Amino acid sequence: MAPSAPRTRAAAALRMKQIALDNQGRTIRRLRAQLATERRGLATTNKELEDTQVALEASHKVIVGLTEIGLSMSKKIEKMKVKKQIAKANHVECHQKFQARIHEAEDSMQAQHLIIEALVDEKDSLLQTIQGLQEANNAPAPFDDEWEEEQEEEPEEEEIEDIPLGEGEIDDE
Repeated sequence: MAPSAPRTRAAAALRMKQIALDNQGRTIRRLRAQLATERRGLATTNKELEDTQVALEASHKVIVGLTEIGLSMSKKIEKMKVKKQIAKANHVECHQKFQARIHEAEDSMQAQHLIIEALVDEKDSLLQTIQGLQEANNAPAPFDDEWEEEQEEEPEEEEIEDIPLGEGEIDDE
């Protein structure tokens, strides 16, 4: 057995090396398969990253657009607020003017009322004075409740001269 032992030992060593090579080959194939899977995953991740970047850029553009719209709307709102304040101030001013006119009219009416009352009082006083004078002179009272209506004579119509247009002067007096 001695002569076959080295051969067997060499064959066993060779067999062991063959097994190790087979194991390494399987490991390499498994690692290559893992590497291919990882590369496909990485390609998918890269594609997702690109899609995300495109979506992010689109979102950024939308946000910029919305921000511009928001700023524009804010400016318009501020302008509307200013216009509203101006309109309110104009309304208040107009209201105050109308109130002043109303007060002036009320004051004028009160003054006219006082004047009318004074004139009525003066008329009554004058009537009493006239009646007192008439009673003193034994004359009939002309201001009774019964008025005597006198027939008015119809005045004769005066002829009006025809003045041609463009001639003559107009006298405002």
